[in-house]
Amino acid sequence: MIGSRAAKRYAKAVLLLATEAKLETVVYDDMQSVSATIFGSDELNEMLQSPVYKDEDKKEALNKIFVNQSDTTKSLIATLITNKRASLLNEVAISYIDLYKESKGIKVAHVTTAVSLSSELETKVLLKVKELTGSDKVTLEPKIDESIIGGFILRIGDLEYNASISNSLAKIKREFSKSI
Repeated sequence: MIGSRAAKRYAKAVLLLATEAKLETVVYDDMQSVSATIFGSDELNEMLQSPVYKDEDKKEALNKIFVNQSDTTKSLIATLITNKRASLLNEVAISYIDLYKESKGIKVAHVTTAVSLSSELETKVLLKVKELTGSDKVTLEPKIDESIIGGFILRIGDLEYNASISNSLAKIKREFSKSI
């Protein structure tokens, strides 16, 4: 938990700097790219987490990988390496993305299904979320989890609506257990 608190602090600082320079959207795009790159590369993630690699090697590798990023993003990477916090880069990127969306009033709806959503169903869910939140700025983040068997789980902020088959089965099991 300490790591995520530190990541949020770095993300807030970067968002403040980016906002002052009117580059918050550019840095937002950078952070999406950084997060996707780290998430997609086990080797890069391992290097960032490992104390075996020297800071200079991490800095050199990250500068080559993220050569097309803004100066603000490059400065963040350098600061994290200097402060021995390179392992937090992905968490900082994710925190920045969340803070950016929050600052722009964009609601994020996490939808978990057993199979991927069709575009038609995704549109319906998006309309329902807009209706529930009263906000036109809504993004949908789908996730596939086969263990829910069917149905869906919708999470918007602290609110969660669980309409999964696995949840229904668990309720039935609890009811049977109570009646015995």
